[in-house]
Amino acid sequence: MDGHHSPPSHNHHRHSQPPQPERHGSFNYDIESPDGGGAWRGAGTGPDASSDALLRYDDEGPREPLLRKRTMNTTSQIAIVGANVCPVESLDYEIVENDLFKQDWRSRKKKQIFQYIILKWTLVLLIGLFTGLVGFFNNLAVENIAGFKLLLTGDLMLKQRYFTAFLAYGGCNLVLAATASAICAYIAPAAAGSGIPEVKAYLNGVDAYSILAPSTLFVKIFGSILGVSAGFVLGKEGPMVHTGACIANLLGQGGSRKYHLTCNWLRYFKNDRDRRDLITCGSAAGVAAAFRAPVGGVLFALEEAASWWRSALLWRTFFTTAVVAVVLRGLIGFCRSGKCGLFGQGGLIMFDLSSTIPTYSTQDIIAIIVLGVIGGVFGGLFNFLLDRILRAYSFINERGAPYKILLTVTISIITSACSYGLPWLAPCTPCPVDAVEQCPTIGRSGNFKNFQCPPGHYNGLASLFFNTNDDAIRNLFSNGTEKEFHMSSLFIFFTAIYCLGLVTYGIAVPSGLFIPVILAGATYGRIVGTLLGPLSDLDPGLFALLGAASFLGGTMRMTVSVCVILLELTNDLLMLPLVMLVLLISKTIADSFNKGVYDQIVVMKGLPFLEAHAEPYMRSLVAGDVVSGPLISFSGVERVGNIVQALRITGHNGFPVVDEPPLSEAPELVGLVLRSHLLVLLKGKTFMKEKVKTSGSFVLQRFGAFDFAKPGSGKGLKIEDLDFTDEELDMYVDLHPITNTSPYTVVETMSLAKAAVLFRALGLRHLLVVPKTPGRPPIVGILTRHDFMPEHIHGLFPNLRKSH
Repeated sequence: MDGHHSPPSHNHHRHSQPPQPERHGSFNYDIESPDGGGAWRGAGTGPDASSDALLRYDDEGPREPLLRKRTMNTTSQIAIVGANVCPVESLDYEIVENDLFKQDWRSRKKKQIFQYIILKWTLVLLIGLFTGLVGFFNNLAVENIAGFKLLLTGDLMLKQRYFTAFLAYGGCNLVLAATASAICAYIAPAAAGSGIPEVKAYLNGVDAYSILAPSTLFVKIFGSILGVSAGFVLGKEGPMVHTGACIANLLGQGGSRKYHLTCNWLRYFKNDRDRRDLITCGSAAGVAAAFRAPVGGVLFALEEAASWWRSALLWRTFFTTAVVAVVLRGLIGFCRSGKCGLFGQGGLIMFDLSSTIPTYSTQDIIAIIVLGVIGGVFGGLFNFLLDRILRAYSFINERGAPYKILLTVTISIITSACSYGLPWLAPCTPCPVDAVEQCPTIGRSGNFKNFQCPPGHYNGLASLFFNTNDDAIRNLFSNGTEKEFHMSSLFIFFTAIYCLGLVTYGIAVPSGLFIPVILAGATYGRIVGTLLGPLSDLDPGLFALLGAASFLGGTMRMTVSVCVILLELTNDLLMLPLVMLVLLISKTIADSFNKGVYDQIVVMKGLPFLEAHAEPYMRSLVAGDVVSGPLISFSGVERVGNIVQALRITGHNGFPVVDEPPLSEAPELVGLVLRSHLLVLLKGKTFMKEKVKTSGSFVLQRFGAFDFAKPGSGKGLKIEDLDFTDEELDMYVDLHPITNTSPYTVVETMSLAKAAVLFRALGLRHLLVVPKTPGRPPIVGILTRHDFMPEHIHGLFPNLRKSH
């Protein structure tokens, strides 16, 4: 009885309710399988090995994940990270209270505690510093690369060499797009897309090797620069959030051993709790760097990114974003002297609308309510269409890297054709007499692009298309320009941006959604402002701001953070009540259609994200209903061969430890031991010939707490790395010193809804289910993250969906 303990048949006993159908599957291959288990090997091993694991199409709508798990139950073991299919596991946020931890905690001196605090603040300072530098470098590169491309095209058009200009413009875009897609497809497929869903999932407790890897950081930075410079309708804020998180992870894990960048003195942070806090700071720093919005960055991390929050983290996050703001301010001041090439006002979008003093009346409020409703409808439609397009793109992306590049090149050609071709449909407008800026604009960014128009005239549509996205937003937000854009130009631009934003997001290039959404929202806001011009006192530029807010509320479903980001962008505090109103209306309307765009993408990628609330159908189930067997547990003093066999045949990451006679008077639950700790203990080979309980002192002498600390991504021990002789396999090892003696437990009759809330609130990886009645084995089973996933529960109880 010192090997594996399987629960008796009554572990699957149902409580008094209508009989449920027989459950599908019996083996609990839990989500945290590091070597993937059978499911991962079946799904392929390459970066594009999604193969037939992809769900072809599901008529039940966007709540279904793209990946159909092929295990015996429907557990989530693989997910899409960026454009890469890879195994996922859970993070250990729980403090493992074993003898080693207690020994280390008691022996820690004041000097070590002081060192830990200083290091924590130093790390958040470095995160802010590096993220600010990357944000500046990103903008500098985009402004110069895109500026060179636009100047080259403009010079050719002035010479009336229009076809040559198109070839130069489209050719530059094609080369930039193909390069961005190639480095993404071949070096780090996980860097594709926004990165915000992946960071959200990580902060919720889901880990995959490639989410925050150094290669992902490299591709995220350079792929984002190339993608934005290529004229795609995408932004850099999502990639900047992911970049900030990658920088935080790289610093927090002590660098990268693979790339020979390591620091041993960062060993204090070799645990998931501290890394989670650092990555939260990194995601906030990313938003601050993308928008120069430090407070908005903190609120974004609080509202959208982080699943767990506390006051100490708020203070550290605020410090990080303040560092970003100071760095950007200093570097922009340096660039104003003209030493940064074409880097002008375009990068780090800052629109000063404070010169316009808004006075609004009752009819303006009605117009703003209409804007909010439009934003909610357009936002809900955008999310619905994006979901369908991403599902369609999955067929192309699963075929491999060449097809990803081909898709990106195709979208690049379409984007170039629209950007160059559509302005020919717009009429030429005489330059305004009282224009503040040069008209027409020649040789630089600005509001008045000459394009094909005669001298003294400008093309309003070209002023939007033939600029960087930041400059286009600035042109839409500009005040005192009521008649600058024709209504037809605005309608064409809105349709093009809305459609291009949808088809661009799924390609294998780092891409954010904020900028396309702001562009489309600002355009229809300006349309409404122009239509209501005779009735309203508000400037069309302010309507553009409110339109952007309404569309952001309709797609992202964020309110507080978006509100503050927009106010920091425009430096216009007087618009606060109107922005709040339009955000609340658009979010309320859009919520009646579907979920927010990032929530949809998290589900679609198959990332096992735990919501803060339990689903209603969970109230009709109890914890004992969803545990699967057979359960594998160890004795407090276990035979080495049994442990090695269990580690080889399962992918479990937690094993209950049960003492039985003669080690105890009756079977009793000692606690839980982690797979990673077992591997370290086995590697140390502190074995005994007799099955006797020891004091554990020799384990404490042989190992320190840092020996069991979590290594960086992909560096952990695997059972395949260890070799044992037949004699060693017949020996015993005492598990008591490394067993977590205070694991969280719930009784088997607890409502599954309550268990889910407890699991999520405490950030657990394993939740032990114990029997209600005495005289049974002391453990019924273990609940892991996948046991709370809707696909798993509905797989066990297919009729549940119909009745709830």
